[in-house]
Amino acid sequence: MPALFAQQPPRPAYRIEVAGRDITPLVDARLVDLVLTDNRGFDADQLDITLDDSDGALELPPRGARVRVALGWAGQALEDKGEYVVDEVEHSGAPDKLTLRARSADLRGSFTTRREQSWHATTLGDILRTLAGRNQVQAVIADTLAAQAIAHLDQTDESDANLLTRLARDFDAIATIKDGRLLFMPAGQAATASGQPLPPVTLTRSSGDSHRFAVADRGAYTGVKAYWHDTRTGKKEEVQVGNDEAPADPEATEPSAGNVKTLRHTYASKQSAERAARAEWQRLQRGVAEFSLTLAHGRPELMPELPVRVQGFKPQIDDAAWLIARITHRLGAGGLTTVMELEVLAKELPG
Repeated sequence: MPALFAQQPPRPAYRIEVAGRDITPLVDARLVDLVLTDNRGFDADQLDITLDDSDGALELPPRGARVRVALGWAGQALEDKGEYVVDEVEHSGAPDKLTLRARSADLRGSFTTRREQSWHATTLGDILRTLAGRNQVQAVIADTLAAQAIAHLDQTDESDANLLTRLARDFDAIATIKDGRLLFMPAGQAATASGQPLPPVTLTRSSGDSHRFAVADRGAYTGVKAYWHDTRTGKKEEVQVGNDEAPADPEATEPSAGNVKTLRHTYASKQSAERAARAEWQRLQRGVAEFSLTLAHGRPELMPELPVRVQGFKPQIDDAAWLIARITHRLGAGGLTTVMELEVLAKELPG
């Protein structure tokens, strides 16, 4: 009779709350699919819940409703995945289905309002705290970034969301809104905004259901060029950062334009131009290799910026130091699965 005592496979578990009320028992029999995408950066995390409405009994919920979700496995504590605001409702058929689409931050609000403001002789931290205050969120800024000097910055007919994205790009940082907090931290550092290192996760090939690895030509770009306006001479000057060891054309006075990426924006100072060029160069290096991994047994506790070590693949994959750039948890007929998109610093990738 050994089959009677065979271990049962773990069952996915979840909890859905709307306006603080647990509605899990009401939707459990109707749940078709739940997809939660956790993004790195100012792209809001997205939650999609699809419910069976074949009997026509469901009512269309109002946009703006607040939904909180927790995911995990039966018999274990569920992982709280935060609160989301419903901004899209879709009804389709046949068979009839109701899909709720919600995002972690209500970007229809003040973050998208176009504004006019200038800052002079200040710090990045002061600017970010101003943006956080007028959007009624708490600023959590890495110390190394908060102290960065800003000679001059103009916000001209530009939303705070766009300005944050621009600042994140210029400082090679992550800007995101999570649970009422504006987080601003260096990208690719495997650390929290306070600078504490995130604990690494080790995943073996047996943990995964499928994977994909791709590596790009490191020589695609040999550098990044940025322009700045010299107020003393009235001339547009340029700075360039990148690979000083890249082979050069002996007939050329500068690297080939085909190998140097040029930033479109003209910066207010040489310091700002150098900072933006260096940030873009680091971003290019981080994107040299890409690795995606699907976990058949979902891990809802995993999140972007978490360092990952993998085992059981090719040596070039196993030896690299990976970071989660984007992660998607899916709960449906196939159980609870997790898809991770990872990136690695080029210098960490064996040749």
